[in-house]
Amino acid sequence: MMGIKRNYTFFLKLLICLMLPVAVHAQSQQPENPYPPANYPDRIVLNVTQDPSTSLAVNWRTQKGIAAGSAEIMRAASDPAETTKATAVKAKTETVVHDQVVANYHSAVFTGLEVNTLYMYRVGQGQYWSEWFHVRTAGKPGDKLSFIYMGDVQQGMRTFWPRVIREAYTKMPDARLIMYAGDIVNRGRNDHEWGELFYGGGFIHSTIPGMMSPGNHEHADNAAGVNEITGLWRPQFTLPENGPEGLEETCYYSDIQGVRFISLNSQAIWFGGEGMQKQIDWLESILTNNPNRWTCVVFHHPVYSVKANRDNENLREKFQPVFNKYKIDLVLQGHDHAYGRGMQKIPMPGTKDASPTMYVVSMSGSKMYANDKPAWADKSVGHLQLYQLITIDGKTLSYRSYTATGELFDAFDLIKRKGKTNKLINLK
Repeated sequence: MMGIKRNYTFFLKLLICLMLPVAVHAQSQQPENPYPPANYPDRIVLNVTQDPSTSLAVNWRTQKGIAAGSAEIMRAASDPAETTKATAVKAKTETVVHDQVVANYHSAVFTGLEVNTLYMYRVGQGQYWSEWFHVRTAGKPGDKLSFIYMGDVQQGMRTFWPRVIREAYTKMPDARLIMYAGDIVNRGRNDHEWGELFYGGGFIHSTIPGMMSPGNHEHADNAAGVNEITGLWRPQFTLPENGPEGLEETCYYSDIQGVRFISLNSQAIWFGGEGMQKQIDWLESILTNNPNRWTCVVFHHPVYSVKANRDNENLREKFQPVFNKYKIDLVLQGHDHAYGRGMQKIPMPGTKDASPTMYVVSMSGSKMYANDKPAWADKSVGHLQLYQLITIDGKTLSYRSYTATGELFDAFDLIKRKGKTNKLINLK
């Protein structure tokens, strides 16, 4: 009897040992889809419209069984019972199959909003709703304006970048928009990476409207060899469609409190051809008729590069003359994974004057390159995660660049002068 018991114990231990490696291996495997769509809305993101003082756009995602969506909005109230007064907006819904993930993407645009007013909104359907978010509409032209600028996120979206966007939000919770200078993710066709981005930004995506400009990593060659933007871009974001035909929601503008913000699609520019000329003609048209005091342009590939082995000569030859002609105040870029900014050392062709435009290249994610100390830059650095906080108050544009740990790295003011180029005041 004792022999049978010992044999039983032996075989039981043997069975456990044989099973243990399998169990441990199974636990160590990454889930096939760590960010699956669900009944409850996720990837909730606000975007700028042409006029964010009276309208706002919102997008979100659900699993395919949630066939419709709605967004509700009202002036912010402290009494939860008052939410019965919220106005409902039916969402546009489309089923998207991408990267072997099937999901329904929903979008809604709130219109008829009041200027500089705190609203609360939520998105969902039936019993599946998001929390209520607060958002303030933009003010009127001339009101003090604050906004955030992020260079390439691209890598470290879930690990290193969250601290950067949280630091920026902590220092500037009243920002009216966040500008992204392309390469927001590393592989635009990879649903997993977009999941990491939305995880990393959390509720901030849902409370400050984003102004997204695409980079080369949001593009890839299709089966026919044509370079095109990821199929997730337009379902995932609702951006102004006031740009050139064929470049909708990548090339557009938004007027906010006396500033014309312009996104260009520099991937189409970089490839040249029709995409470039379309944007030049369109840019001329919206700068000729620009009622705003300030103008800020964002795109991905730099006019002046921080890296010695990168030179976007085609882009510079075609677009810098337009920037000079209309005295664009600020050009915000990414791509080089290092930091540089300058205007004093950039000459105006045919004159002894310096550039009327401040050019900035920055990065916010964890992919880092060395600083090649470019001759055009007044200040440059490599291997730092940075974010930029910019405030425009009347005739003064105040620019501050901070490290991921909250230390001031770079600072300058631009002073608007009638009939002259902006006066640069270096502060750091």
